Amino acid sequence: MSRLDFLRRWRTRTVFWAGAILVGLVAVGFAEACDWALETHAEILRRWPWSPMLLTPLGLVLVAWLTGRLSPGSRGSGIPQAIAALDVQDAERRGQLLSLRIALSKVGLTVLGLLAGASLGREGPTVHIGASIMDALGRFARFPYEYLRRSLVLAGSAAGLAAAFNTPIAGIVFAVEEMSRSLEERTTGTLLTAVVLAGVVSLGLLGDYTYFGSANAQLPNLKAWLAVPLCGICGGLAGGLFSRVLLDLGARLAPVIRKQPLRVAFLLGVVIAVLGIVSDGNSYGTGYEQARGLLTGESDPGVLFPLLKSLATLASYFTGIPGGFFSPSLATGAGIGAGLAPLVPQAPAATLVVLGMASYFAGVTQSPLTAAVIVMEMVDDHAMALPMLAATFIALLCSRLFCRTPVYRALAANFLAPVQAPRKAESERQEAAPRP
Repeated sequence: MSRLDFLRRWRTRTVFWAGAILVGLVAVGFAEACDWALETHAEILRRWPWSPMLLTPLGLVLVAWLTGRLSPGSRGSGIPQAIAALDVQDAERRGQLLSLRIALSKVGLTVLGLLAGASLGREGPTVHIGASIMDALGRFARFPYEYLRRSLVLAGSAAGLAAAFNTPIAGIVFAVEEMSRSLEERTTGTLLTAVVLAGVVSLGLLGDYTYFGSANAQLPNLKAWLAVPLCGICGGLAGGLFSRVLLDLGARLAPVIRKQPLRVAFLLGVVIAVLGIVSDGNSYGTGYEQARGLLTGESDPGVLFPLLKSLATLASYFTGIPGGFFSPSLATGAGIGAGLAPLVPQAPAATLVVLGMASYFAGVTQSPLTAAVIVMEMVDDHAMALPMLAATFIALLCSRLFCRTPVYRALAANFLAPVQAPRKAESERQEAAPRP
């Protein structure tokens, strides 16, 4: 190996390592800011229970206006943008999907959305932020090889999810199963290194914790195993229906949203506020507290919680503000599992909650491995790995009855369409041109 090749290799490694550490730091800061927003919103609710009827619509109008004015590329979850960026060769177009401006906007606007009471999660945005940071470093370092830039996006996405949930294995599985749908040998070490470094940063700053705490989930006998197909079928059907509604209704509302984004944000803000009041405040925010309460048995948001939470999540998504449906989906799944618990008295309620979380999430994303692994790490219960895998694969089959295409892939196609359309037009123009 020549001296020049040696220096280039170490420059590449340094960029990857520095990027992973930076992603971990930003993810921790983002998590703290989101927690502050949730706590502040909860305090406002305690003091003025009816304030969301004004706070939520006006707050979402402000966030929608800022999003359109400052950073249109930061809309929505951010995972579809990161997926689309993997297939975009043009550097200028990729800059519209991933950039430091988008990353900074994603942080601030998501926090404002949670402060206003929207039902959204920070995990999808953290994936988008991680991919944007790593891609920006790749541009700064002027990496010449396309696979290095692609590896950066994958590594940033994985590191973002790992740091957001403190789930390193799930970060790797997510990057392979959801982001790339494949694993090249030359990217394996990059993913592992990025996830480890981002995880170490998160661990060092936040300590060793599990996202939802430890669950007392188990299947003590053969009859208790009925919970697996029951949660798999119900969670898969509900998740697939959610994805189908999100895609179809989103396509129909898109022209209206483009013409009157602020009016749509205001009306949907009223809907979110009404749902929040009906649910006694449980449909606001990420759903973290509700899922944790169901898992530990400390609280019960009610039998209608899954429906109200999913409706609030859809309404929040259609406003076009930054924010994902990762955490809200887990909370909805927890509610579904709790509702099914009386049907399987042989199993602890926590078992149904865990299986419901994994199944519904798998139904929404159609990524069964990611769903099983992420819930397993979040509740620190490896004994439930096999039941969760079985439930998530059942959920995948049931989800496809409603939605044939994974939701993130379908949404990513919307970001690729503007790129593909000009290419098609250029091809048709060349074919129509007179031959010499």
